[in-house]
Amino acid sequence: MPGRSLDLWSPAHRANPRPLYARMREQSPIVRLVEPLRQMPFWVVTRYDDTVEVLRDERLTKDPRKLSAQARSTVFRSAQQGLLEHMLASDPPDHTRLRALVSQAFTPKRVEALRPRILTLATELLEAALARGSVDFIDAFAFPFPVIVIAEMLGIPTEDRDQFREWTQALFAPDSSPEHSMAAGRSFVQYLSTLIQRRQTEPGEDLLSALMAAEEQGERLSPTELTSMVFLLLVAGHETTVNLLGSGLLALLAHPEQHERLRGDRKLMGPAVEEMLRYCSPVETSTARFTVDPIEVCGQIIPANEMVVAGLMAANHDPEVFAEPDRFDVGRTPNRHVAFGSGIHFCLGAPLARMEAAVAFELLLNRAPGVRLAVEPERLEWRKTAFIRGLEHLPVTFG
Repeated sequence: MPGRSLDLWSPAHRANPRPLYARMREQSPIVRLVEPLRQMPFWVVTRYDDTVEVLRDERLTKDPRKLSAQARSTVFRSAQQGLLEHMLASDPPDHTRLRALVSQAFTPKRVEALRPRILTLATELLEAALARGSVDFIDAFAFPFPVIVIAEMLGIPTEDRDQFREWTQALFAPDSSPEHSMAAGRSFVQYLSTLIQRRQTEPGEDLLSALMAAEEQGERLSPTELTSMVFLLLVAGHETTVNLLGSGLLALLAHPEQHERLRGDRKLMGPAVEEMLRYCSPVETSTARFTVDPIEVCGQIIPANEMVVAGLMAANHDPEVFAEPDRFDVGRTPNRHVAFGSGIHFCLGAPLARMEAAVAFELLLNRAPGVRLAVEPERLEWRKTAFIRGLEHLPVTFG
């Protein structure tokens, strides 16, 4: 199956990625593709075991600064370099230092302490949506809910959330030109730099102030590292959850027997959220890794200075690991999905995303038992990027 025939960006694949990924696992478990607009080449693996191997492979670097000058120019062509000095774009020991500075804010105990505020916020948003009768669930709930949570944690004005969304979409959408992406990145950097300058004279009880004051092994975050880290936390802190909530609700509505099963047995909420993470895979492919030297991956020699990504959704539907992988089962156990990655770069915000989802769906079951799609499923539009798996809009009505 030649790479040029694998269109991860086609409307048909965006609507239902599972058939193409099944063919890739069977015929092309590792293949080199080229992202069409920005002409970014990358290798993708699709089998579960290969995905875990890539996510944990110490031969692959996360730091694009280790690449050749030509390869760096390709990576930075449509990205703002000032946003790429965070823990997801670094290797040990830098990664170890950077992650240690923020990890304490996302422990299960710290996240659990946020539950009352998270419940209050979710209730307010859902009640406002119920009062309107029919809403776009993405705009009315799935987007503002996690954005407000992470913005409040960081001490960022929540009223700026629509601007964050515009910048994020410009940075990650494949139909956004490199020039548009760069402009969005510069605006984001300027916004965060101004916010950080304000915090230097007006520190608060928020995570941003804590990061500015924190030290790890005698070192503080540099100005660029701080800007990059806040960017990462703000974007990663909402992007996965937005898509988990939207796609998860759609999965429940598309499988009424599972929806009713969960409604009748709330002890299944934990497994149900894990199944949404597996079945819907809010992050479709992992963030980039790079070869510094030629290496062999899945029997394929990959030259130096090449990008490699793990197909998280493809792995989460591998029949070698998951029985009936294309069946949505809110009671599935065990469920060893890789929706949050694997290895040292496992998603730091996983406990927060899980809590937000559990709170949101518990509320929906209690307060909106008659929720249903307001359009035919075929009319739903999915985001065009092969990195993020999420709906553009989800029109629903409340019975």
